[in-house]
Amino acid sequence: MKKQLHVNRRLGRPVILAFLLTLLLAAAKGSEVRAQEKEEWTIHDGVYIDGIDVSGMTESQARREIEAYVRQQGEETLTLEIFEDQLEVGLADLGLRCANLDVIHEAASLGKSGNLLRRYKERKELEHENRVFELEWELDSARVSDYVKTECIQFDQEATDATLQKKGDSFEVIPGEAGVKLDVGGSVQAIQDFIKNEWSHENGTVALPVETDYPRGSEEELGRVKDVLGTYSTNYAGPGANRIQNIVNAAKILDGIVLYPGDTVSFDEKARPYTVANGYVPAGSYLNGKVVDSMGGGICQVSTTLYNAVLLAELEVVERSNHSMLVSYVPPAADAAISESYKDFKFKNNTQTPIYIEAVAVNNILTFTIYGEETRPANRTIKYQSVTLSTTDPGQVIVADPGQPIGFKAIDGAHMGAVAELYKHVYVNGVEESVTKVNKSSYRASPRTITIGVAGDPALSEELQAAVATQDEATVDATLASCMERMNQGQ
Repeated sequence: MKKQLHVNRRLGRPVILAFLLTLLLAAAKGSEVRAQEKEEWTIHDGVYIDGIDVSGMTESQARREIEAYVRQQGEETLTLEIFEDQLEVGLADLGLRCANLDVIHEAASLGKSGNLLRRYKERKELEHENRVFELEWELDSARVSDYVKTECIQFDQEATDATLQKKGDSFEVIPGEAGVKLDVGGSVQAIQDFIKNEWSHENGTVALPVETDYPRGSEEELGRVKDVLGTYSTNYAGPGANRIQNIVNAAKILDGIVLYPGDTVSFDEKARPYTVANGYVPAGSYLNGKVVDSMGGGICQVSTTLYNAVLLAELEVVERSNHSMLVSYVPPAADAAISESYKDFKFKNNTQTPIYIEAVAVNNILTFTIYGEETRPANRTIKYQSVTLSTTDPGQVIVADPGQPIGFKAIDGAHMGAVAELYKHVYVNGVEESVTKVNKSSYRASPRTITIGVAGDPALSEELQAAVATQDEATVDATLASCMERMNQGQ
């Protein structure tokens, strides 16, 4: 038993020594870690980041150096070739950045972290060969996309669709021309791929991909436009040469429009700008219950005439507004008002073939005719009926105007107020098949307004204002005549 015990004590010495060595190594390692926490590692000699020697730097110093390098690289430019044009943009404007700045810490840790064997191996390798850490470059995809969409597409050359020209009773097809458009998605990808895979840290050039923009319309397709789908006329005779000029001018602008299936047209966009340079002059139009002069006054008759032709062609009405007051050239609810940026008339070609819009203004008659391919049955006819639901008497008002002299008298005509509806009646073989309400329109009443000037002699002015207060036209006329007689006698 004693001998056995002696042997066991001898065997325990190696175990104890190994345990003590482990404790010493752990303590040494802990001391090293604590020392490293207090003071940054110095990067070993022979360590480079993207060609920059960071040997002898701390991790913080290396980071500042690399960040400055990134900013410097952002000053490089990229030339974008678009068709036959070029754009130059700074890489910083496209959000140039490094995607793997964590290599700075990796470089600083080389030969400094890990177990003894790993650290020894990394240090020995540096004695024989430099270690180069490559930076991975990328652009901000959102900024690249915004730049392409806002700057690069300016060179797009849109295709010119084939169109029609009316000659007598027939049409001539005018061929279209192809255009080119930037491939936006492909361009964004091409710019990003260049920086990731080809960029040599110098000014570079990228050819952006383009696509052919093919024109719409073939001779066969446009050749199907030969039938009258709807036509409507209004009479624009009356006082006001300026108003007539605006109507004739707008008709010329709207004449010859070709709409392909699915196209929507805005009257306001086609007719404007309402300027002298575009053929318009000031003329009467409605504003807040009054008739006032405005540029292009009278074009609402053009939009209204077109509206009724569109209804007869049974095209889709996208947007339409009635006037504030009744108009004289169409029944109530059959009008379509235009007010720049406020009221518009829009319609859509809901047929399967192109349509052609003809506008003719001659001998005080304005006519819109819509041509296309007639597919509606020959035994089917349509008619539109205006129904007035109620009316409002406009009355009369007499106002004193201190800005006009005694003796001035002006009369603005009254406008009846009304609520009306427009109905579409469909007949097959002369028998009514359906009735559909198209719209409901409300028109405000505007009184007959008599304006009397009261500027001048205080006594006569007071007498006239008292007469105006009675709101009796006969009293006002008699008082005005008396005042004028006394003024003439005083002269």
